[in-house]
Amino acid sequence: MSILTTPPDPVKALAILENSKTQRYGTCNTAESLLIARSVATTQLPQLCAMLHGKGVEIRGCTETQKLFPQAVVASDQDYATEYLAPIISCKVVNGVDDAIAHINHYSSQHTDTIVTENHANAMRFLREVDSASVMINASTRFADGFEFGLGAEIGISTDKFHARGPVGLEGLTSQKWIVFGNGEVRA
Repeated sequence: MSILTTPPDPVKALAILENSKTQRYGTCNTAESLLIARSVATTQLPQLCAMLHGKGVEIRGCTETQKLFPQAVVASDQDYATEYLAPIISCKVVNGVDDAIAHINHYSSQHTDTIVTENHANAMRFLREVDSASVMINASTRFADGFEFGLGAEIGISTDKFHARGPVGLEGLTSQKWIVFGNGEVRA
């Protein structure tokens, strides 16, 4: 579960990150990784990390993250692929949307990824190229939920594209990608 900020509205980014990570730690739609574009990292990463740190979230970051927020501890490659289900988040400064998409497609669980941006072209590219079950623009990852998508009570979640066992009919061969457009919405 990743959040990419490139270039975001700082107030919107803060609210979305706070909701995505701190509303509930033990759910599959909780943000586990924060990616931030180098172009805005100096001005926005310290504020984002301070908010998380103030809520008791441990930040595991790259060298640049540690320079901008000294309380961050060093992140390993494994950290970027870990679903913590705890008050821990990995953080990485990326060159931009190219690096972010490559990072997400390599490390993400392919559950839910969101981009916080005011750049329409970056947002549309993110939707097309991030290979996850739910891809969002300017909305909290916490919206990735069967009930929120109008499917009723959620009985399970899968990031696979095909069933693993048993007979498969046409419906079973259908893969879905949920796309959410937002303008800073967070889940209550």
